[in-house]
Amino acid sequence: MADVVPARFQQLDDRFNGLDGDYVVERLHTGARKAEGPAYFAGGRYLVWSDIPNDRLLRWDETTGAVGVFRERSGFGNGNTVDREGRLITCEQGARRVTRTEHDGTVTVLADRYQGRRLNSPNDVVVRSDGTIWFTDPPYGIHSDYEGVQADSELDGWYVFRLDPSTGELTVVADDFCRPNGLAFSADEQRLFIADTRQEPSHIRVFDVEPDGTLSGGKIHAECDNGRFDGLRVDTEDRIWAAAWDGLHCFAPDGDLIGKLLLPEAVSNLTFGGPRRNHLFITASTSLYALKVTFNGAR
Repeated sequence: MADVVPARFQQLDDRFNGLDGDYVVERLHTGARKAEGPAYFAGGRYLVWSDIPNDRLLRWDETTGAVGVFRERSGFGNGNTVDREGRLITCEQGARRVTRTEHDGTVTVLADRYQGRRLNSPNDVVVRSDGTIWFTDPPYGIHSDYEGVQADSELDGWYVFRLDPSTGELTVVADDFCRPNGLAFSADEQRLFIADTRQEPSHIRVFDVEPDGTLSGGKIHAECDNGRFDGLRVDTEDRIWAAAWDGLHCFAPDGDLIGKLLLPEAVSNLTFGGPRRNHLFITASTSLYALKVTFNGAR
């Protein structure tokens, strides 16, 4: 049976009223060195997430509660997501590439170089409904051998990329970030939110997604008041749920901070799962947490 910790929803604005759920948060697993990148597979009712310094991906089975190793030697996998065909997409920040795990378990390299030069260390990833893959590429995995492989950057900056897996074309869509990190599309996919971890204060920027797949705008949408932002997700009402040091921060569509879900560990990332996408899974430092909530994740 999973351990539980109190669920502490902190309302900061009337617009947060009714946004809560279970009164306890289940700790589904603990003992990771740095938990990250939860990805929920509806067809199999399981969740995969990263344990970065231990260089492995873990798997939690919803039907049994069992936790096991999904993959050893994961390339120091960080962010994960599921594509439109139910395949795992992983940012391997140590191997400096983005991969796809096929249904038969084989691994396909989707991107590892830009204009002939190696990527820095892909960090987080989302898939748009047109099948394009969008990911951030800061240098965290090449800073040291702790959660990657120490190396020099071969690129001129820390970029946000769009990948067309049907053609293999890799395009820089944003090049003016200090440390791009978590990213998420709005519910209608007309806007893209991207966290910049190392700016002071850490903040989320919002871009308009143009019909040709380019980005415009980029103004600061929200700022962090506790540590730094990491992973992001958006619910069906276009509220942003952002990982931070004291838990999850919830921002209204206009960027106002309206509430928090406070947790005992610094949060790295989150995802929505379950048949109605109201089962919230959270990676935080050493642990994987989960609770049922009264809101639903955007598809």
